[in-house]
Amino acid sequence: MKRLAPPDVLKKAEKIKLFVLDVDGVLTDGKIIIDDDGKESKHFNVRDGMGIAVARDIGYMFAIISGRYSKVVEHRVAELKMNEIVQGAGDKLEVFNRLLEKLGVTAEEAVFVGDDINDIPVLTAAGFSAAPADADESVKPVVDFVCNKPGGGGAVREVIELVLTVQGKWIT
Repeated sequence: MKRLAPPDVLKKAEKIKLFVLDVDGVLTDGKIIIDDDGKESKHFNVRDGMGIAVARDIGYMFAIISGRYSKVVEHRVAELKMNEIVQGAGDKLEVFNRLLEKLGVTAEEAVFVGDDINDIPVLTAAGFSAAPADADESVKPVVDFVCNKPGGGGAVREVIELVLTVQGKWIT
């Protein structure tokens, strides 16, 4: 059964200008594929990408904060023309605060989508927070919205659609 966002969450979504995303477990299914030559690959969801492109094209900003570094992520971010990418982030909250300042938005105007314990500080600081359906159980109680979709399976698109629908900007 599809979970609907409660009215207080919808109110938070009205203010969003910036989408900040974790990568592994959010934009991907969390699996890291490394071949015999040490080359890494990840699975990204094309519908998440379409949601990002639609929102970006109407003026929303996008940023990545990842605890890991991956060349694959650089390629995906470039392809989607996201505004900012920070990989190898030890203190994600510090990075989040720097991004807010750089992009000229407040925490209230930012949504963060994360899935694991290292995301909790940012999830609690963002004006609106969300987690994929398959996020770590320690994350779910601290977010405003738990998606119906899993990481790498449309969770990002779900958050984008929720925000844009609330703001009257989603294409139907």
